[in-house]
Amino acid sequence: MSKEQQSGQAAAQSVAPATGKLGVMVVGLGAVATTMIAGVEAVRRGLAKPIGSLTQMGTIRIGKRTDSNSPLIKDFVPLARLDDIVFTGWDIFEDNVYESAAHAAVLKPETLHKLKPYLESIKPLPAVFDQHYVKRLHGTHVKKGKNKRDLAEQVRADIRAFRKTVDRVVMIWAGSTEIFLEPSAVHQSIEAFEKGLESDDPAIAPSQIYAYAALTEGVPFANGAPNLTVDIPAMVELSKRHAAPVCGKDFKTGQTFMKTVLAPAFKARMLGVSGWFSTNILGNRDGEVLDEPQSFKTKEESKLGSLEYIFQPELYPDLYNDIYHKIRINYYPPRGDEKEAWDNIDIFGWLGYPMQLKVNFLCRDSILAAPIALDLVLFLDLAKRTPELKSIGIQEWLSFYLKSPQTAAGLYPEHDLFIQSMKLKNTLRHIMGQDLITHLGLDYYD
Repeated sequence: MSKEQQSGQAAAQSVAPATGKLGVMVVGLGAVATTMIAGVEAVRRGLAKPIGSLTQMGTIRIGKRTDSNSPLIKDFVPLARLDDIVFTGWDIFEDNVYESAAHAAVLKPETLHKLKPYLESIKPLPAVFDQHYVKRLHGTHVKKGKNKRDLAEQVRADIRAFRKTVDRVVMIWAGSTEIFLEPSAVHQSIEAFEKGLESDDPAIAPSQIYAYAALTEGVPFANGAPNLTVDIPAMVELSKRHAAPVCGKDFKTGQTFMKTVLAPAFKARMLGVSGWFSTNILGNRDGEVLDEPQSFKTKEESKLGSLEYIFQPELYPDLYNDIYHKIRINYYPPRGDEKEAWDNIDIFGWLGYPMQLKVNFLCRDSILAAPIALDLVLFLDLAKRTPELKSIGIQEWLSFYLKSPQTAAGLYPEHDLFIQSMKLKNTLRHIMGQDLITHLGLDYYD
């Protein structure tokens, strides 16, 4: 056996198995969270297939194409089984998961009725909430504390109590988009952040309180919204110190998902882009929150970034230096969770001749987000059990799922969906001691 093979076997053996129960603590038991929870239970009961989930339905090629070895990802890496997941969470309203799911109206009543006893059994803990950060919501089921440090300690107590009932814990933010915040002095170190908690610093939003509590307890944290939460030095430092992986923010669901598919195609063929206009209508709680300008700015910043990083206008000024990129999100209650997105893309080709591409994506926001949330939970739990990954903090290999990938200092984020997919699968191959796939393919022709 070669040294490389021995090293690979050792790497695979070092990943701890997914034994026992995985506790999933969800911040915000709204449309996305209840769709994920109900969906997992439906799959567990054999009522549905986990469509959209890479961890449950995706395969991974091992070795050469001629080896015909493409196991399911869930059979290749030691992921927690769906039967071993236990859900709990916090919400600013007292509705149990069944009531919240019925209110969100994402899933059909007949589907929810089959799951009703299970969904009713999941009741939210009181949430950390401050209307200053989400102005369109009025929370009634909220924690009280003398300062933000007190609130953080209450969340830590919730985590410790839940941990007594399960073997491992992961936390995911599925709450609303907070107002736009920029990094400030309080975010630069753990010490500064903790002083800010004591003094109720306004730069510390509720999502940061949850993240601080999770990471301090050694719990991996995923952020499904575009809030400034873990993408600050204090949280990255906490993540490393307590071996609690983090991975960026904002689920990549509809319009941005399509951008990270189409933009790499234009760039691969050296087609220029002069303008990209995007608009959306949606009528769920997310749409209501984003109708407020400060919350919209947080989302806009997240959605705007992908094109610049993919096109690299500094390298291709003739093609992408003068793109006009505009994004609009419109709250339209009759549409509910069934979002509609329009993109008008003005491109140009040989000799500068103009062309257009128009995309009309009628999507279901929570249906696209729910499997992303599930995959992030399972992969973060895997990272926590992997010695090589758990203490590095940022899990860049999970960029595949996020509008705003997080990277080590000094690196630009990779937004190309296909590069992200390759990075994710090669990371899985690496931790399991298998050869990476480069797609070079020349050895087939020796």
